[in-house]
Amino acid sequence: MSIDEVVWQRLGQRDAGLVLEADAFDRLKEVIRREQRQELVELMLAGRDVVVDYSFWSRAARDDYKALIESHGCRWELVHLKADRTTLERRLEVRSGVEGANAVTVDEALFNRYLASFEEPKGEGEQVVMQSSA
Repeated sequence: MSIDEVVWQRLGQRDAGLVLEADAFDRLKEVIRREQRQELVELMLAGRDVVVDYSFWSRAARDDYKALIESHGCRWELVHLKADRTTLERRLEVRSGVEGANAVTVDEALFNRYLASFEEPKGEGEQVVMQSSA
């Protein structure tokens, strides 16, 4: 389940980073996050395995989802795809040159905001997967 894919569909397959201001983009993502949270509950109740493709930038958000999942008798796995700034910048540059749900344009100001607010998981039962800089 991916917020980016739903944003892409709702915007008529257009890049949210190009057609929405950052605040409007954040509001849309929050609406979709709430909808997907309900969908997650429905899928858990149906006994389905689910992958939530979400930034989980804050520990509070991670803890909230963990509690939700555990309250439904399910098991969570937190996978942290760890990359350095240079790797992230290179990947964003590549993404900017393609179209698709996972190719949202992120300008430098937004990128810096994301980096500054990211709370790296530490001691939360996370599995860390180091991302290659190559």
